[in-house]
Amino acid sequence: MRCDAKKFAQMYEGIYKDMYRFALCRMKNVQDAEDAVSESVLTAYENIRKLQKETAFKSWMFTILANTCRKKLKESGVRQKREEGGVESLSGISKETLDYGIALDVKKAFLVLSSEEQEIVALSVFGGYNSKEIGSALNLNPNTVRSKRSRALEKMEYILE
Repeated sequence: MRCDAKKFAQMYEGIYKDMYRFALCRMKNVQDAEDAVSESVLTAYENIRKLQKETAFKSWMFTILANTCRKKLKESGVRQKREEGGVESLSGISKETLDYGIALDVKKAFLVLSSEEQEIVALSVFGGYNSKEIGSALNLNPNTVRSKRSRALEKMEYILE
């Protein structure tokens, strides 16, 4: 696809918040999430000519981001079990307005999921992707994505009860 910096910026503007939320969910801290998004955007911009259809931009970007997060987590050795705790990394919301008990419970429930389950849940919740799109990004059958997402959410629900 032919694309100049202005066109790329316009397309990116529509998805950057979802990308950041996804990265934050996967990386578990603000700085690592920001690094993953920045690295992904740079990689995407350098390779934009490989994108065949503009309509595939969002899923292409999330695929790059998911791969970047996976690589960074592997490199860091999952940073000492994701530095146990660290609620402050969940968002920029002030400590006064965030219910830490619920946030910690949800974070712990999410961490119980396998890496693949985390990706599927995060792409579904933060990326807004359907099972067909997630399946395409992760090379899985859409029915498999639906069952894995369902089981992952059931696991989280069981833990949160």
